[in-house]
Amino acid sequence: MHARDSMRAPSAARLWTGRVLTTLAAVFLLLDAIFKFLHPPQVLATFTQLGWPAELAVTLGVLQLICLILYLVPRTAILGAVLLTGYLGGAIATNLRVGNPLFTHILFPIYLSVFIWGGLYLRDTRVRTLIS
Repeated sequence: MHARDSMRAPSAARLWTGRVLTTLAAVFLLLDAIFKFLHPPQVLATFTQLGWPAELAVTLGVLQLICLILYLVPRTAILGAVLLTGYLGGAIATNLRVGNPLFTHILFPIYLSVFIWGGLYLRDTRVRTLIS
């Protein structure tokens, strides 16, 4: 890809693919945050299994929502993606610490980060310019 290609507005297919990836990541993160507020038994059990106090669920949910909102607002999308990457890095570290399975638990935040950054890359000229 040439530098001038990254400066052009994205094609309709690129833009819609980016929007789909962004939407998939956003829906997952939103549902995950909502569950942290609702405290269903599965969330409380997971927090216990991971060694986190259940009282932190709401705090983590608020942080997650703030990062998600920043990501979804076009003007702050790059900042939101960076913050979500850090947040998901904490999830990776936590899952590593307790010895969870690699492909389903440890790498899942990386899969989600690929959707976050891939969606942003496809729909935002600034990111394509920065990377190319």
